[in-house]
Amino acid sequence: MKVLVIQGAGMDRRGKAQIEVFGPQTLDEINRLIEDAARELAVEVEIFFDNDEASAAQKVRDEAARVDGVVINPAGFTAASETLLDAVAQLQVPVYEVHGSNPSARGVESVFRPHCTGAVCGFGYDGYRLALRALRVLRDGSRPA
Repeated sequence: MKVLVIQGAGMDRRGKAQIEVFGPQTLDEINRLIEDAARELAVEVEIFFDNDEASAAQKVRDEAARVDGVVINPAGFTAASETLLDAVAQLQVPVYEVHGSNPSARGVESVFRPHCTGAVCGFGYDGYRLALRALRVLRDGSRPA
């Protein structure tokens, strides 16, 4: 099983800014947590980060036929996105949106959520593990080991 993980705009600032909201983990640390969770679940992940929405959208389009699912933390693209939103909306595989914090608690509503299979918010960066697990369950039809 292969999953594309998209890290949205501003994720490179994690651990450097707004620590009271997003925690002290850096993007590299978050990505290592994702890779560890993927290994435990026997899932191959490709992690992609870019502050440029068009680049992220192109990555989604390029990988759409080669992945079994997508996990996206739209971060700075959460409330205002057109190009990336269009690419995600056209996917034919399950998509889970992940946020370490709860955007709704800050008055931010995601434009992606209506196009996703599910969303995991407010569980810190364990949300990625939960999303990968959910994709595994959807694919296998049973709980992963």
